[in-house]
Amino acid sequence: MLVLIGYIIAFGCVFGVYALHGGNMSVLGKALPFEMATIGGSAIGAFIVTNPPKVLKATVSALAGVLKSSKHNKARFMSLLALLYDVLQKARKEGLMAIEMDVEEPENSEIFQKYPELLADQHLVEFITDYLRMMVSGNLNSHEIETLMDNEIDAHHQEEHRVVVALQRLAGALPAFGIVAAVLGVVNTMGSVGQPPSVLGGMIASALVGTFLGILLAYALVEPLAGLIEQRQQDGAKEFECIKCTLIASMQGYNPPTAIEFGRKVLYSTERPGFLELEEHVKRK
Repeated sequence: MLVLIGYIIAFGCVFGVYALHGGNMSVLGKALPFEMATIGGSAIGAFIVTNPPKVLKATVSALAGVLKSSKHNKARFMSLLALLYDVLQKARKEGLMAIEMDVEEPENSEIFQKYPELLADQHLVEFITDYLRMMVSGNLNSHEIETLMDNEIDAHHQEEHRVVVALQRLAGALPAFGIVAAVLGVVNTMGSVGQPPSVLGGMIASALVGTFLGILLAYALVEPLAGLIEQRQQDGAKEFECIKCTLIASMQGYNPPTAIEFGRKVLYSTERPGFLELEEHVKRK
């Protein structure tokens, strides 16, 4: 909802002030479809050339979710910490081997089934179970597992960030495509030098719409989208940092309540539950 409100304000102010200032909307109306086809078509073509299929697919997926509210909220983080607490508590009471079936078949685990919204996130579940499996095997110490976690989180961040880079690159190119459209309009105008001044004026105005449109699309549409997606990716990365800190604390000998406190502390203040709030939530679960 906020995304739509932001765009309404941005585009409403641009076109509204132009109209209130006496601007001729018919000039924009006639030129916009052609300029949009030139700028949008060339930009999309260049975007396809620049990015491999997996980045294109990830970009479409990311753009499809921008109108939805972020799933990384306080309730989700509380569920994540409660899940980690349940797993670690079972391992502490019954031994690490007791969670082997939970790790190997999380979809059939009574613990994981208590948190369907987390179980539906395949990457999150794989991250948790992979490192729980390493803890059960006992072949690696906490420092080695922490290094592996950091490497995987970094690789995941780089992979996701390629979408942001692609959109930022597109935003940087749109003004240039706008200039291309404007130059074509000027060329068309120069080919009609014999026309009356009123006709030539309209043709020059239409040509300048290309420059205007390229800049507007870059900084009022695409660049804000890239920024929003980047912030949501940062919110998602907090989940994996929370898991890392909790599991490493457990490997270093801290009991489950203290281990999840390590994980709670890395969350952003807006999503971080209070100590007593989390404790009550865990007990209810």
